[in-house]
Amino acid sequence: MTQAQPLARSSMFREAGLPYFLIAFVARLPFAMMVVGVLTVVVSVRGSLSLGGLTSAAVGLGTACFGPLLGAAADRFGQRLVLLALAIANSALLVVFTVVVYGSASDAFVLLAAIGIGASAPQVAPMSRSRLVTIINERMPERQRPRTLSGTMSYESAADETVFVFGPFIVGLLGSAIAPWAPLVGAAALTLVFVGAFALHPSGRHVSADRDADGRAPSAASELFCPNLLVVVMGILGVGLFFGTMLTSLTAFMDDRGAPEEAGLLYGVMGVGSAILALGVAWLPPRFSMRARWLVFASILLAASVMLPFADSPVAMMWVLAILGIGIGPTLVTQYSFGAARSPLGRSATVMTMLGSSVIVGQSLGSAVTGEIAQSLGTPAAMVLPIVSAAIVLVSGILNWFASRTRQRTR
Repeated sequence: MTQAQPLARSSMFREAGLPYFLIAFVARLPFAMMVVGVLTVVVSVRGSLSLGGLTSAAVGLGTACFGPLLGAAADRFGQRLVLLALAIANSALLVVFTVVVYGSASDAFVLLAAIGIGASAPQVAPMSRSRLVTIINERMPERQRPRTLSGTMSYESAADETVFVFGPFIVGLLGSAIAPWAPLVGAAALTLVFVGAFALHPSGRHVSADRDADGRAPSAASELFCPNLLVVVMGILGVGLFFGTMLTSLTAFMDDRGAPEEAGLLYGVMGVGSAILALGVAWLPPRFSMRARWLVFASILLAASVMLPFADSPVAMMWVLAILGIGIGPTLVTQYSFGAARSPLGRSATVMTMLGSSVIVGQSLGSAVTGEIAQSLGTPAAMVLPIVSAAIVLVSGILNWFASRTRQRTR
């Protein structure tokens, strides 16, 4: 088994190619910049923290409503056509949103433009997972597939963690060095170039991983609503809520100490540790089952979250965030692995888009709610919300433990 991993890993790089991984990594960066970039430019130009929170939530609303539909369109018509259209539309809407914010349009138009950004957001991370799962199922020997799938989900989750750490950092850097509009214009340029390159990559030619030789359609859409899959969506939504509540409450924590700009640096402690642990999931022994991993690492996440209200200094907060990283990364990897394993036939891109959309929706909703609570009730009240989010992740893991016994039609 120890010799199979290098073979499987080298096969993945040989089949997909190093340029694929570089393009897919940079192409998902604009998605991580959107929520923070929208919040930054609205607060800076319109001077309203409340409107900024609502605008960020509007981006998440657009993603929630249209993200899974875009995944279904990719399963039906192929990723290439869908992603090319989204790259053009989303880059244009990012520029339009910037013009609307700087103009004299009412707040309603600002929110409408934000919904458009979320609705047209290219789902690069879910599409990448779908492509790599297709390669594993079609070209890997069957005995290598479980470990290769675990390693692939580990890499993908680590890549997501990395861009969600560096995305806000780049937004802050561009906004401070140039102007508040710079992060969104930069995201538009990255979207047009790298999402376009991702769409045109040869791996994007598949219409669906599971259509048979006669080209029959994928499984019925009703299979996307089975309990075994919905519990994974619920769990990953909890992770998104945790991201949003943690970053916003951490910003309030540092703002109380006169250094809100340092919140991103502290947040990076959790993100870096989380990414490292996510990569390590591939090396966990098979006897440590996925449903057990979810429970164990979600329990670590909840236990560390309970310590947040008692952190009274940046140093203490840093140690708590480091422990949180131990729980969040492996949990996210495990959830995506469950999503890949439970995808109905021909619905891989749809499922991965559902999961990816749940993260951004949770992040947007968590940021908006936590911002309002921090402003009205103070930082101690805001620090309770990451605990609630971690509890949702653990409860979902408990439900998944029992749902895993239910037989379903899987890939």
